[in-house]
Amino acid sequence: MTTFLRPLLAIFGALTVVTGLVYPLAVTGAAQAIFPAQAHGSLVLRDGKPVGSTLIGQNFTAPENFWGRPSATGPMPYNAAASSGSNQGPLNPALIDAVKGRIAALHAADPSNTALVPTDLVTASSSGLDPHISPAAANYQVARVARARKLPAAQVQALVAQHTQAPLWGILGEPQVNVLQLNLALAALR
Repeated sequence: MTTFLRPLLAIFGALTVVTGLVYPLAVTGAAQAIFPAQAHGSLVLRDGKPVGSTLIGQNFTAPENFWGRPSATGPMPYNAAASSGSNQGPLNPALIDAVKGRIAALHAADPSNTALVPTDLVTASSSGLDPHISPAAANYQVARVARARKLPAAQVQALVAQHTQAPLWGILGEPQVNVLQLNLALAALR
């Protein structure tokens, strides 16, 4: 029995040390050396204090701010500890009602806007934490934000254009706008 047990325990102990200690420390060290900002959560600092992350959305609801994608996390929006989608399919009555409610809220916030509402303003991402919106979603909100901030719409539109990120390497993904960075740039105008 000990002839089998001793090698078994030795292998178990060695694998525990390698996979539970050595490998995580090596990967963390490499990440911090190669990608220090991302390894520390891609935090956005203002006056030395974290105000958010470029990787996790925030629940902006004031009319003077750009609004991000809805969040499907619970018990509060953009809860990084509860990242998940709603798992509601396109024919689910709860999703249809939620989308109709979000469209109504967007129309109530800007009754003069008769443009079609971009999909990403009324549907949550699969993680429920998406910090980005499409340029179309940002442009949809320009008039409301400009009015609320008493700024020329052209100035707000230019800020959206400045904060529109191109696809990775010019081909992977779609253009996107980070809502936190755009709202911080708006706040810096004052």
